[in-house]
Amino acid sequence: MNRYLFLILSIFFGLLSGCATLSGGDGPNVQVVGMEPLPSEGLEVRFALKLRVQNPNETPLMYDGMSVRLDLDGRGLASGVSNTSGEIPRFSDAVLTVPVSISAFSVVRQLLARADAMEGEGTVNQPIAYSLKGKLGAPEGSFGAVRFSDKGDLNIFASENE
Repeated sequence: MNRYLFLILSIFFGLLSGCATLSGGDGPNVQVVGMEPLPSEGLEVRFALKLRVQNPNETPLMYDGMSVRLDLDGRGLASGVSNTSGEIPRFSDAVLTVPVSISAFSVVRQLLARADAMEGEGTVNQPIAYSLKGKLGAPEGSFGAVRFSDKGDLNIFASENE
């Protein structure tokens, strides 16, 4: 009896790990390409975050919903979700829009942290580290959301000749 249970579990886990490797391919490349203001409520600011999603694979990237989180200097700034669905063709890209919310408290926290960081340096030109994390939801009937991330530095106040 134990031998049959072991055999059935081995087959099950073997098939499960085989399904996990079927998707193959590379993860999407995602970059922030813009922000547009949206109507806000109370103590929050809302933006339409525009993301360029590149599919570097030989198969279309289908998604059903997405979520994002944007951090500045390691502190949470904005987050948002969208229930849109679609497909990004193979070796192609698309600009997807996600509404994000920024609370007034997050803005104040960011400004205070930035002021503390600049106190010793005395300059505004310091770059701001950002990170974007998110996922594209899996369409109904398929397995696994596709996760993505992007990092970099924003230098908003730098002059063009630096």
